[in-house]
Amino acid sequence: MISTVLENAAIVDGTGLSSYTTDVGIVADRIALIGDLRDRDAVTRINCTGKTLAPGFIDVHSHSDELWLELPRCDGKIAQGVTTEIGGNCGSSVDPRGLDTFFRDVERNGVALNVATLVGLGTTRRLVAGDSERRLEREEIEAQARIVREACEQGAIGVSSGLIYPPSMYADADELTAMATAARIANAPRYASHLRSEGDELIPAVEEALDIGRRGEVLVQFSHHKAAGKKNWGKVHHSLELIDGARAHGMDAYCDVYPYVASWTDLATILPAQARYGGIEATLERLANPESAAALALQLHLRYADEWHDMLITDVASEKNARFAGMRMDEIAKHWWLSPAAAAIRLLREEHLEVGAAFFKMCEDDVAAVLSADFCCIGSDASVRALSGPTAKGVPHPRTFGTFPRIFGRYVRQLSVFDVTESVRRMTALPAKIFGLRERGTIEVGNYADIVVFDANAIRDTATYEAPYHFPIGIQHVFVNGRAVLRDGEFTADRPGQVLRSGG
Repeated sequence: MISTVLENAAIVDGTGLSSYTTDVGIVADRIALIGDLRDRDAVTRINCTGKTLAPGFIDVHSHSDELWLELPRCDGKIAQGVTTEIGGNCGSSVDPRGLDTFFRDVERNGVALNVATLVGLGTTRRLVAGDSERRLEREEIEAQARIVREACEQGAIGVSSGLIYPPSMYADADELTAMATAARIANAPRYASHLRSEGDELIPAVEEALDIGRRGEVLVQFSHHKAAGKKNWGKVHHSLELIDGARAHGMDAYCDVYPYVASWTDLATILPAQARYGGIEATLERLANPESAAALALQLHLRYADEWHDMLITDVASEKNARFAGMRMDEIAKHWWLSPAAAAIRLLREEHLEVGAAFFKMCEDDVAAVLSADFCCIGSDASVRALSGPTAKGVPHPRTFGTFPRIFGRYVRQLSVFDVTESVRRMTALPAKIFGLRERGTIEVGNYADIVVFDANAIRDTATYEAPYHFPIGIQHVFVNGRAVLRDGEFTADRPGQVLRSGG
């Protein structure tokens, strides 16, 4: 007996080929039949006339990790049509020494979407050397490589670096190559990198990542590819040429992007590297010392003189400064009667560096250029959140709730960067290929029934920087492993997601 028939849908199968209209039959967790199923018995039939049926979207750049346990319904991602998330990005992941236990906890608890993870090389470095900025000794490199290999043997699908964050930023190319090699030896040959620079030094940073890929003999994924800062706008054309050139010489190299002109990360990233030496407590001591704080404020003033209004505070750790979420850094400075640089130092000190901020530093022409590269897929660079409850804190980046629908509304219908079939390929078959997700990413008999049904003429984001807590519109149904997690736009209580392990 067919469990579900999705009738008369326009099938966009993920391959980039033209759509066609027919029925899709689901049996258990698989796509069992594609074709005219009017005369076949089924437990449930759903009329999809006028709607598009596609593989579930794959979010290649997520930071959900432990939140898969805390928010297993994964509201903000399911509402976007995401059926698989890849965590462990930007060098930060769950403790890789207990990865198998974490996976079993996720499976036992249940989760609405499929999950996979990379091993964060900031996390592994901290395990062997703390927050030290020094070059690692040979024994420490070997110890870190063992952690990477063991985590990949437990199912991690590769490694990630976040080279603007301590302690990952202290790793040199030799150390990163050794970790990428360890992942390859453990059959997880992928290196995803938040580059050492996405601004002034973007091109050398791209070259470094490609060199690591060549030396480690691994696939390279350029995370949230961009050129930040007005003087760097346009550099993505050069960086994309470098990636494409490496591909032309047989290298596996790809990138991902989110469809917004503001990034979202820690406000502490504005601090120069030397201010962060020694870890959090050492950094806080420098911020609290009047002499060192004054010198640092001068550095920040010279570096960011015209950019303080481009920094939107999204969240802070304590209630003391919670009122500043949603305000620009120059506005906070006026509230405190301080210079913006001094206000940023005060805010970081009072919140023990736990301050999130959106940085409006990109241009839409660059975003469109990156999207136009046929080796580019989509990543939200956001964790799962809900509209209420413990995860509804601060003023998060709108990509938290709008990334995938925004591709259709803004870059398909308005700007015509690509069409629906190509946009779906970037969200499904392409990332499945990059990250080795078997039997997913296309509408094909025998594949897992990860499916999204949407109105291609209406799907769009509604979240904004000022009011981010809004789900998108235009998505009717989402199935994960054959079971509905969103039906007629409403969440179900089902948690059919699977842990996707490397080689599985």
